[in-house]
Amino acid sequence: MPDSITRRTFVSSSAVAAPALLSAQSSGSKVNVGWVGLGNRGGKHIRTLMKVSKDDARVKAICDTFSPRLAKTKDDVITDQGSAPDTYDDYYKMLEDKSIDAVFIMTPEHLHHEMALAALDAGKHVYCEKPLAHTIEEGVDIVNAVKKTGKKFQVGTQRRSSRVYAKAREIYESGVLGNVVYAKAFWYRNSPLTNPAWRYAIPDDAAPANTDYKRFLGPARNTSFNKQRYFQWRLYWDYSGGISTDLLVHQTDALHMITGRHYCESVVCNGGIHHWIQDDREVPDTVTAAYEYDDHFHISYSAAFSTSHYGYGEQLCGSEGTMEIMGMRYLNVYPEKARGLPEKVSSRPEMHFDARKDFNETNSTNDHIKNFIDAVAHGAKLNCPVELGHEAAITGHLATMALRKEKKVFWNQREGTHHFG
Repeated sequence: MPDSITRRTFVSSSAVAAPALLSAQSSGSKVNVGWVGLGNRGGKHIRTLMKVSKDDARVKAICDTFSPRLAKTKDDVITDQGSAPDTYDDYYKMLEDKSIDAVFIMTPEHLHHEMALAALDAGKHVYCEKPLAHTIEEGVDIVNAVKKTGKKFQVGTQRRSSRVYAKAREIYESGVLGNVVYAKAFWYRNSPLTNPAWRYAIPDDAAPANTDYKRFLGPARNTSFNKQRYFQWRLYWDYSGGISTDLLVHQTDALHMITGRHYCESVVCNGGIHHWIQDDREVPDTVTAAYEYDDHFHISYSAAFSTSHYGYGEQLCGSEGTMEIMGMRYLNVYPEKARGLPEKVSSRPEMHFDARKDFNETNSTNDHIKNFIDAVAHGAKLNCPVELGHEAAITGHLATMALRKEKKVFWNQREGTHHFG
């Protein structure tokens, strides 16, 4: 956290002013957006925002700790919306702008907690990338702060805004799958040795002079300037939960949405660095997790960065049919053909849907961002409010804890606590 201003000092100075802030919804003007984090995802989807919500939102300010990236994105915003945003390297200074209605937090996950709390305390609505926070306890803090402030808070698990996943939920609820006690989710990737997974390109001009490494570290332990840790932060435990909080949470959240579930009862998780053994990454490249629910439901999850043949998807395997969603695009339903099943089950027709052709859906992140702006500007219902984002994050955090402790972990939803077996 920078010496000049911490979240706590910011809160004490802004708390009086926050209630006086006018929302875009009440004033009838565009939603003024402040955007922090302009890396791979943030740099892409700030342009998504200007495309899908051009009539309802304006990028008022942008913030990043790598100055060349800040300069490039300023040019992008000018090109797309025709006016220049204010630029900041200090997020807390940006929050002092009372005209900003909403903040998009697209930073590494270890910064979400402090940034989200500060934005809420400043009277801003918030869109926060997944996972909601770096720990379960931090997530609880954010949930409580949202309840206290009453602000809109969307978490970036975008399957919640997907039309093909909404159709999957409709099919599940119809009962055509029979008794579903088992689900499977997987995410497989591959890349050449010259371009390792999560080793994002480091700009040639990156240096201490144009990279505010101290602000990047925030609440994490202090280290000397390290380009790999800054630009490839997903590979280190200080800033990331690895596969469990980056990929797994999307898919457990999707299965929760389809089946109407919210919390698991226990998790076991194994894995390790089995493929990319030649570099200094700390998080596994291969993971297998198993989730038990208290109502006779089980999720089997696997991910690997050494093969891409099967891609990624979710499968719900029922006594009368199996449904799969592959690559967030193809939805297929197959009736069971097991011996002894009644003909009315085995003779059911297969169902096949293509998200693009059948639902005109190209990228559900576009719809997720638009849904947030619609909520702020027009009072629309959020597709992934903070409570659901927290539930998704918990599944990821529990898997990370089980893997790192090499023990089964049990979750007590009533008490909000966990213990190891």
